[in-house]
Amino acid sequence: MKVNAAPRPPGFRHALVHADDPAELAAAVAPAALAAVRESGAQVALDVSAEAEQALREAFGAELAPVRLTALTSSARESGQTVAAWRARELRALSSSGRPVVVVSAHDPDLDGVDGGFWVELEAALNISLAGLPVTQVCAYPRLPLHAAVGESATASHPLVLRRAGASDNPRFRPPAEVLAALPVAPPHLLGPPDVTLSYNTFELSRVRDAVTEAARVCRLDTTRGEDMVQAVNEVATNAVEHGSPEAGLSVWARDGELVCEVTDTGAIPLPLIGLAPPHPSQARGRGTWIARQLCDSLHVWRAPDGTHVRLLTRA
Repeated sequence: MKVNAAPRPPGFRHALVHADDPAELAAAVAPAALAAVRESGAQVALDVSAEAEQALREAFGAELAPVRLTALTSSARESGQTVAAWRARELRALSSSGRPVVVVSAHDPDLDGVDGGFWVELEAALNISLAGLPVTQVCAYPRLPLHAAVGESATASHPLVLRRAGASDNPRFRPPAEVLAALPVAPPHLLGPPDVTLSYNTFELSRVRDAVTEAARVCRLDTTRGEDMVQAVNEVATNAVEHGSPEAGLSVWARDGELVCEVTDTGAIPLPLIGLAPPHPSQARGRGTWIARQLCDSLHVWRAPDGTHVRLLTRA
């Protein structure tokens, strides 16, 4: 099977494979990964359980031993869109050598949450964050996951399906906006009353920067981390009053070693997965959220009845 088929232009390929145990996963994916290594010198990266990694290593054999297997770890504490942004940074760096990357990923039920929403958001977000990268990601899902939304979104978010005969187009694929329409992006966990709140307009952005600077000092962030967070919040806060509503709000939670800032405006956005794809060099505007995602540890966007919310987090 050819994972990186020659007629296709370089770019992200996102394939679904059904596997109910590590042995089935290895049997389904190893031939495709080995073919990519032989044909294009691809690197292989893994985001699977320890049991599945062992099964894959055994299936790869000595032929794949020289290839560095990079573990791409998701975190239950972060949202799917944040993990997609992390993965894009790592895979952009990994593919900068000029060699394509094959990622083998597997569903982890421990990250399902109450409704499986993490996986719905993650798979939709990957179609944006990894677009244009020379990456093939094969995602393994069980045939009958605990949450129906996990199985439904897995089918809907993968343009390709991997079977024994090879990868074929998935007629049930849908764009991210359509996938998320059925299960909107959820808000993050509640933090309690904020330490600082303020309202501002486009002429008062210096108040936002001053508030975040002071909060970074309280959190004991080092100079670089603090400055990065100030810039990230400033980018988001500027977007809020330029594109959302004439007046916006800032909430700040300052803890020792951790700073959380949330920007809220009354505007509406069609798709919360903004700032996941790097802007084109010729694009004069629309860079703010992407820049902010690069500067902080976590950035989550969601819609609510009162408007659009963006939560940023950085740690010491």
